[in-house]
Amino acid sequence: MGKFRFQLTQRVINKSLARLAERDVRIAKALEEVGYPKERRRAQGFAALAHIIVGQQVSTHAARAITERLIATVGGALTPEAVSNSDDVALKSAGLSRQKVSYLRSLTAAVRSGSLPVDSLHDLTDAEVVSRITAIKGFGEWSAHMYLMFALGRLDIWPTGDLAVRAGFAQIMALDERPTPAQTREFAESFSPCRSALALLCWKVYSEAPLP
Repeated sequence: MGKFRFQLTQRVINKSLARLAERDVRIAKALEEVGYPKERRRAQGFAALAHIIVGQQVSTHAARAITERLIATVGGALTPEAVSNSDDVALKSAGLSRQKVSYLRSLTAAVRSGSLPVDSLHDLTDAEVVSRITAIKGFGEWSAHMYLMFALGRLDIWPTGDLAVRAGFAQIMALDERPTPAQTREFAESFSPCRSALALLCWKVYSEAPLP
């Protein structure tokens, strides 16, 4: 098992976007308007993936509240063992839907059986991590991309399935409408290998920049 090193640090984000801004005046303008996005980091492992389940299709505020209740419900630490020892009624009382309880059970089973080696995912390529995570019920490509960016700190992740990324990208690029995932992927190919930093900027633009 290789030594893990989180790469998507604040220094790297700033350096990557400054380099892109030198090549594209639209990115330079976006940075002038909203500034550099902040580093986001989450400890790798089971808890990070559980957080992703909780955050699916709910606001950041709601996800935070549910996560706090869930941690309290399972005894103070979000681990496979703690989830296994909690019944469905307790998990639902924390705010999880029946579907999310099912997803959390599937994640727990995969980690405990070893089919999802959460402690060594950092040794795998981006594509291999996506393949391993999306094999678990409830985890699509977007979920895998969130884990790659915020738990593993990978530098060239481009989550085209994220509506806010596409909307922010449309604002930065002054597009008439939000591009499709395929269009967003094609439009941003030239920004590799700095697309994780660009995605962070897209989120910041979407949430902070005034619409034209």
